[in-house]
Amino acid sequence: MVQPLSGIKVVDLTSFLSGPFCTMLLGDMGAEVIKIEEPKAGDANRSSGPFIKGEGAYFLYTNRNKKSLTLNLQEEKGRSILCQLVKKADIFVENFRPRVKKRLNIDYPTLKEINPQLIYCSISGFGQTGPWAERPGFDQIAQGMSGLMSVTGFPESGPTRVGVAIGDSVCGIFAAYGILAALVERNKSGLGQYIETSLLEGLVAVLGFQVAKYFATGQTPLAQGNDHATNAPYGTYRTNDGYINIATATQKMWENLCQVLGMEDLTNDPRFQKNDDRVRNKKELKGFIENKLASKTSEEWVEILNKEGIPCGTIYTIDQVFQDKQVLHQKMLLEADHLKAGRIKMIGFPVKLERTPGKISLPPPTLGQHTRQILKELNYSNEEIENLRHGGII
Repeated sequence: MVQPLSGIKVVDLTSFLSGPFCTMLLGDMGAEVIKIEEPKAGDANRSSGPFIKGEGAYFLYTNRNKKSLTLNLQEEKGRSILCQLVKKADIFVENFRPRVKKRLNIDYPTLKEINPQLIYCSISGFGQTGPWAERPGFDQIAQGMSGLMSVTGFPESGPTRVGVAIGDSVCGIFAAYGILAALVERNKSGLGQYIETSLLEGLVAVLGFQVAKYFATGQTPLAQGNDHATNAPYGTYRTNDGYINIATATQKMWENLCQVLGMEDLTNDPRFQKNDDRVRNKKELKGFIENKLASKTSEEWVEILNKEGIPCGTIYTIDQVFQDKQVLHQKMLLEADHLKAGRIKMIGFPVKLERTPGKISLPPPTLGQHTRQILKELNYSNEEIENLRHGGII
């Protein structure tokens, strides 16, 4: 089966999460991804615990479907090998700070001379130019500067980060989106181009209704806890044995909820008649709803409300997610055999293509696992490879 990106070669000079997540998405769809790593330490996430038989779990999470080539880019011989790969590559992805790639002589103007069809993608914390371009950027820093932390959490908790590295992941997705758009355009023009995105831009781009509210009213949105800023009832509610989420996004859903909970009189109450009324009085409304929900368990209410077309759902812990029937049905839990870690669990593919789906062709590589294979493909002899090894180039 030929996958969508079969025949596309990616040179990957990224580490940590945003860049590796981007290139993993490309590898999942069939691209050949050659991950360039420092000879001794490799990707920084290799040393991040917890560990599975000595292998960093965080690295395993974002580096399937890649080949690992160790290369010392501080040395001219290392850069020479990289340039040979670039000549045959379609895509080049890096997440160095701007001055670093220029110092290493692997910036876009340099590599464009080698391969005019190259699609070069830079991922950074804040962008390639501007007052903060050279700052080191990590997920939580971007979460704070994007405004996301100011609208996350409860009023009394203060700014709160999202519980996952959402900035890294969103940035990686936007980078893959830009690369695929450039590939489509290259089919028309025959030319490559430069792409850049950043953690900050990615998170600003997904601020959604919070920004819409600010643009419309001029009012600065504040943290709302688990309540929606512009809809009610829309949030987290206590049941007999826990909590569930309920999201009544329309007037009809609100009326249905009242009927199911036996509180039809609230539909005529001036405090709750229209959505804006309910948003203003959502604390009082929550009390009425939770009083009714106290009669049954979360599981019972989820079953009842869904049958009536009222959006709701259980609030799972991570272990429960991977026991859920729908998650398993959608094959969001996969397994692969790793050279050192053995059988490992992996998150599945969130996008399903009917004819050419994503697949795990390669488990996450050990450091330098494919160095000899890749150099052989570049016509290096065994003797030359050993000399490079002894010289600290690989």
